[in-house]
Amino acid sequence: MADVKTLLARIAYSDIYTLENDRSAYFFEAGMAIDADGAPHAYHPQSGQGLDYLGNAGKPGDWWALVTDDGTRAGKPLIQKQGDPAPGFYISTTTLQDKTRAVQDPLRYVDAEHIPFFVLPGKFKFGARLGDLSVAINTRNGLVYGCIHADNGPSAKIGEGSMALAKKLDIPSSPKHGGVAHGIVYVVFPGSGTGWPLAPEVIEQHAKEKFTQWGGLSRLKALLPEIAW
Repeated sequence: MADVKTLLARIAYSDIYTLENDRSAYFFEAGMAIDADGAPHAYHPQSGQGLDYLGNAGKPGDWWALVTDDGTRAGKPLIQKQGDPAPGFYISTTTLQDKTRAVQDPLRYVDAEHIPFFVLPGKFKFGARLGDLSVAINTRNGLVYGCIHADNGPSAKIGEGSMALAKKLDIPSSPKHGGVAHGIVYVVFPGSGTGWPLAPEVIEQHAKEKFTQWGGLSRLKALLPEIAW
């Protein structure tokens, strides 16, 4: 049976597609904003000291990306201590977590500097769950890399990846000044997660295996002929 695309939704300028004859994946073209969340050096009390702007973690009374003293968004952000990976920095969180570690342990969260991960809108994930796999393709240079769904984002935004993923795709990886506006294609495999934590090389291997089984670049290019591959 020939492939027939089905439009699942449109988020910002990105059309999200799956196939009538194969619902094992969905795919879309977007940009890549750079996510520092989960990195021990992501956020610092002093302006300019963190990898990212503190405003991207929230504000007093509403911290959505930091561990606080009372566990609520209204609490006071905790600061890493001696013995932690980055003493003096805040503890940055991701939605995907290693629940064998304490909430106050920076290593509980997925480190954006070292783990290739992607972000999906929290309300529109089309069957994908935290820990599921994807490949991201930079259409400008042909680089393809596997990544894991580790964080939820705003419902009206799609196309965001970790610093580590950006580096693998040769995209400017600064959370403050990096990223690209378009030209990144994501193929997401709902139900592909095998648990967390995983080493980066394992994520890459498993995601690439899924992509190959699905049909790889040749199938994707046939489905998105409008893109300048």
